[in-house]
Amino acid sequence: MTQAIALDTDRLRLREVLPAEALELREGRTAGLDWLGGAPGEGSREAAGMLAGAHAAGLHRPGWGMYVLVRGEDGLVVGGMGFHGPPEDGSVEIGFDLHPDARGRGYATEALATLARWALDDTGVDTVIATTTPENTPSQRVMERAGFARRPDHEGQFVYALTG
Repeated sequence: MTQAIALDTDRLRLREVLPAEALELREGRTAGLDWLGGAPGEGSREAAGMLAGAHAAGLHRPGWGMYVLVRGEDGLVVGGMGFHGPPEDGSVEIGFDLHPDARGRGYATEALATLARWALDDTGVDTVIATTTPENTPSQRVMERAGFARRPDHEGQFVYALTG
């Protein structure tokens, strides 16, 4: 079994989701993890489905998938974060999902800054991209606090980037 990557912040552990776990999570099961609210949220289930699909197609690269955000104080998973695929042309896209009860505490900002910096430490990555809808002001603030800068909109989405 492949060893999952783990990145620690002051309050969180970002632990890579393995393909076998992704199969469970995409169905709404816990994959043996303790989730705030009892089960993964919709965004985390979707991300797990992307990872499972990439693995089945032979396109998954370890490290460039989904991570769970495990809160250090109680071991609960408060959300998911991850890449939409491996780097391409020096760029990688990242997304995140946080349980509503965990929002407003800085967890997403802390995790985003950590995972984006991890990506930028890769010699093949010079830009981390994140997008959101214009009405999702909380996600926009997370990206800004994590050091991302606004770029021109694309297909109705606000685009943010962090460069290394």
